[in-house]
Amino acid sequence: MTDFHRALRSLRVWDTDLPSFDPASAPPEPLPLFHDWFTAAAAAGQTEPHTLSLATVDEEGRPDVRTVMLHDADARGWHFASHAGSAKGRQLAARPEAALGFYWPVQGRQVRIRGHVTTGTPEEAYEDLHARTTGALAAALVGRQSEVLDSPDTLAEASEAAWHRAETEPDAPAPTWTLYVVEPAEVEFFQGDARRRHVRLRYRRTADGWTRELLWP
Repeated sequence: MTDFHRALRSLRVWDTDLPSFDPASAPPEPLPLFHDWFTAAAAAGQTEPHTLSLATVDEEGRPDVRTVMLHDADARGWHFASHAGSAKGRQLAARPEAALGFYWPVQGRQVRIRGHVTTGTPEEAYEDLHARTTGALAAALVGRQSEVLDSPDTLAEASEAAWHRAETEPDAPAPTWTLYVVEPAEVEFFQGDARRRHVRLRYRRTADGWTRELLWP
């Protein structure tokens, strides 16, 4: 047995007491429940609960996934940001649909979201970026996300210049920085159970609002 397989087979999941979840008590819409679960995960010590997996589709229909940061979740939808010219930005421009996945193992919980993607206004993108850290602005000013890089030295030089500008011009614009909003068509809440009797509650948007349904685990 290789070290990889030995390590793989040694791992366990949810070696902790998991919270209960009664789907009958869930609110009629998914957003309040997401807010409750998010704050509970943060209070329980979940590392970086605001990170999520973002799945998109490229021009050949192949799925693509990466980890990004949640910037907000409100009545409009779930917000994240990136450069319009990045791989994800180009994919969303061609096919504005996405899936999001949150996993909070400290409580054995997942949240999955699928929906149409819209972009915020340039003013919203500017405010979003400048509400963040100097490092975030510097990274945005470097730009060229997903392009081929010829050497680490080139990146170091561009990063140094971007950091200097971010520190001396904290209001500097990053024109390609774009705010994206996933307008949910489906939101699923998964509560793990030690006996594998997992609870899965799915919200589906209809013409009349939201409908709730339980799914087999």
